[in-house]
Amino acid sequence: MTESSEWLIYRGAGEPHDGMSRLPPPPPWRDFAGRGTADDDGSRDRRLGAHRHLAELHRPGAEELEMINAALYLRRPLLVTGSPGAGKSTLAHSVAYELGLGEVLRWSVVSRSTLQDGLYHYDAIARLQDVQIAAQGGYGSAAGSPGSVEAIGSYIRLGPLGTALLPSDTPRVLLIDELDKSDIDLPNDLLNVLEEGEFEIPELQRLADRLPDGEAEVLTADGTKARVRDGRVRCHAFPFVVLTSNGERDFPAPLMRRCIHLELDRPDHNRLATFVRAHLGDEAARVGDDLITRFLERSRGELLAADQLLNAIYLTDAAAPPSRDRLADQLIQRLDRPR
Repeated sequence: MTESSEWLIYRGAGEPHDGMSRLPPPPPWRDFAGRGTADDDGSRDRRLGAHRHLAELHRPGAEELEMINAALYLRRPLLVTGSPGAGKSTLAHSVAYELGLGEVLRWSVVSRSTLQDGLYHYDAIARLQDVQIAAQGGYGSAAGSPGSVEAIGSYIRLGPLGTALLPSDTPRVLLIDELDKSDIDLPNDLLNVLEEGEFEIPELQRLADRLPDGEAEVLTADGTKARVRDGRVRCHAFPFVVLTSNGERDFPAPLMRRCIHLELDRPDHNRLATFVRAHLGDEAARVGDDLITRFLERSRGELLAADQLLNAIYLTDAAAPPSRDRLADQLIQRLDRPR
């Protein structure tokens, strides 16, 4: 093996070897080993950085702080726009962490997403199957048995938006990520729920008079259980809602007037260095300073994402390939280039 290929794990040699034993730990933002506890699924470190204490001298700009606090004071959603990798999603985690608002509820929007996906899901098929199994086993429809009226809450799971609207003394943080990827109807469908802070679950409302005290215990998006009375979920403290968009489409005026709008500028050298320092530590930021400078120069005329910079600095430091600059350029490819 030549010196230039010593960092390679997979060699394409067609023969088994123990190369995986030389694979270094994953980048902090791709480390999933720490997940599994109810209070910490690892997303906070992946978003804010495992070394975020080293970046504590960095502060958001004045406009960014003002718009975040305006949304908090007015109990309005915060619509954050900007280029990919500008830190839009991280903002929600930062607010939740500093204000002690718990884990962020995340709704990643795709082209098929509907309002129903964000509110709740009723598994009618599972309930029907349980009713049939209970009947075959001779349990019938006894109170509390699978499929019975009293057990209907077991078949309802609140989505991220529905969970955020549960009544609580302090607000939850809800990230509705990449809303611009949705179909044309979703932004308008969100209007009433975001304005009123409540929604109904018809499957529970129809049975409310047959439920003990009109309540059903349903599942939530973060794996806990909550009681819903009379089939209505109504918040006490309006959640801190962060809507993100890469600017791929315009939103209707009714949604815009209900939101506080924050446009994140392209990050400067200091902000990028802080970003790298939070995820990879002081030394990586120092060694990768030239890559940060090149990234900034290229980003003036090309669409790039800060995630690409992190990948390049981590890999060129962890693997130390001889072709450092060439590999970095391959990892930081413009996102708006013709395909």
